[in-house]
Amino acid sequence: MAGDARGGLPSRPMTALNPAVPGAAGDPGDPATGEPIAPSTGPAVGDAFDREVTPDQLSLGRRLRQPRTIVSVVVPLVVLVLLVRALPGFDLAALPGLIGRVNPLLFAAAFGVYYLGFPLRGLRWTILLRGTGYAIRPRDGTEIIFISWLVNCLVPAKLGDLYRAYLLKINSPVSLSRTFGTVFIERVLDLFAIVVLGLGAGFVSFRTGLPTAVQIVFAMGVVVVILLAAGLLTMRNFGRRILLRLPLPQTALELYDRFEQGVFGAVGLRRLPPLVVLTGFIWATEAMRLFLVVEALGIPDVHLGISGAFFVALSGSLLTAVPLTPGGLGIVETGVVGLLTLVYRVAAPAAVAITVLDRAISVLSIILLGSIAYVFSPLRRGAGLHGAHEIGQGQAPSV
Repeated sequence: MAGDARGGLPSRPMTALNPAVPGAAGDPGDPATGEPIAPSTGPAVGDAFDREVTPDQLSLGRRLRQPRTIVSVVVPLVVLVLLVRALPGFDLAALPGLIGRVNPLLFAAAFGVYYLGFPLRGLRWTILLRGTGYAIRPRDGTEIIFISWLVNCLVPAKLGDLYRAYLLKINSPVSLSRTFGTVFIERVLDLFAIVVLGLGAGFVSFRTGLPTAVQIVFAMGVVVVILLAAGLLTMRNFGRRILLRLPLPQTALELYDRFEQGVFGAVGLRRLPPLVVLTGFIWATEAMRLFLVVEALGIPDVHLGISGAFFVALSGSLLTAVPLTPGGLGIVETGVVGLLTLVYRVAAPAAVAITVLDRAISVLSIILLGSIAYVFSPLRRGAGLHGAHEIGQGQAPSV
């Protein structure tokens, strides 16, 4: 392996890990965007990650039977019930009456707006995959994402993100580690959007002054952004150099190379604007879901407004980044009820009713509808993706 002139370290082939270099290895790039395409890994190329991850390890039924999963569901539920009962002024008997008065049309609108986010997520992921040299239909991307969200709602540790990459792998000749790199950079885009939009909504919502609880949320958001930026810069400039100094096997370096290619090959200057716009619309659906839930309940003296709905919804989404429980169970509900009662002065029964209905859409409906998709989807059985292909010379990426 050739040495690196800057530090005497082995260098990587530019075609494999620097898709920003035009014309590498004679490749003219993506005909649709003019950008170079990182070469895809075919089935003949071994990937340590591909070999080590087996269907049994990712079996949803097996995961649901594990004591860790059961504990991660039961304990947060018990703690959540105890916290809700301890809220000042909370009256459990008033809760059914509040939920029973919901406007069905506005609640259906909240449901519909939220589910508009899934095709947008599917389209965004297909754009990221094209950056790594592989094209799939947005419809297939949406189906895979929806099933992966079911897994995230049922088991802890964000296993659904790995399951998404695995579903694509068993249906197409792509590298699992590189695909997981696209999932990772997608999560980075989401966290940046949550923090930026949440901060903006918070400043609009609290023009007269920021409560202490809001300042804490803002501080968490700023820390997340700084850590993400520092991590990406380190990975891009020093990641492989650091790994080369460690006593790691060659397979680990190959795994990292494909993962890094998925992370940085997925996002280019021409792809970044549509990715940013799509991400903004995706998180707008999350905020509008909560706004419409509040409006559907029609509780007097509860007026979050658009900015308040953005702030509360995005703060709750930020809490889902803590992978201790499935779908942030217990953590998100506590955070949302806390913001509504402490910051927006919403009465405890109303705050709980808002949270219950909002989570019924964002979690319970995913479990119900996602289970149907999981049972009937041919992708779960590795039936293959119609029209999926590697992007090469003379080919334009399909939509």
